Amino acid sequence: MSKIPLTIVGAEALRVELHRLKTVDRPSVIAAIAEARSHGDLSENAEYEAAKERQGFIEGRILEVESKLSNAQIIDPALLDADGRCVFGATVTLEDMDSGTTVTYQIVGDDEADIKVGKISVSSPVARALIGKYAGDIAEVQAPGGVREYEITGVVYQ
Repeated sequence: MSKIPLTIVGAEALRVELHRLKTVDRPSVIAAIAEARSHGDLSENAEYEAAKERQGFIEGRILEVESKLSNAQIIDPALLDADGRCVFGATVTLEDMDSGTTVTYQIVGDDEADIKVGKISVSSPVARALIGKYAGDIAEVQAPGGVREYEITGVVYQ
């Protein structure tokens, strides 16, 4: 399996989620299954079925998070020295060439991406258009509404 790029913050968030799944969610679903079993006939017990389904989800998520952490390539953006180039972990300020609006995004791993807080996935069309470019360059992004052009006005590693 290939390495999964994560920032330090993203890796820590996965570790916190894994800890919660193992110490809170797993024991609570086991207790719910035991409670549902105590009600008797399992063939017509909706509580038991729901608890078993939830247990399957939790166990699957535990395996998924453990796999991601074991295959993670953790990158500290503050230690990057890419000479002003857009790379994974960089925070990039863009100006839309049509509207003149300015946005700032950090390029992060797929699991960390959250557009509401300015984090875009390294595999997104915008990030793919930015990777390798420098401040002052124009990035052309293939959007559903056609090609959009952004001028890169700043690149920082924090």
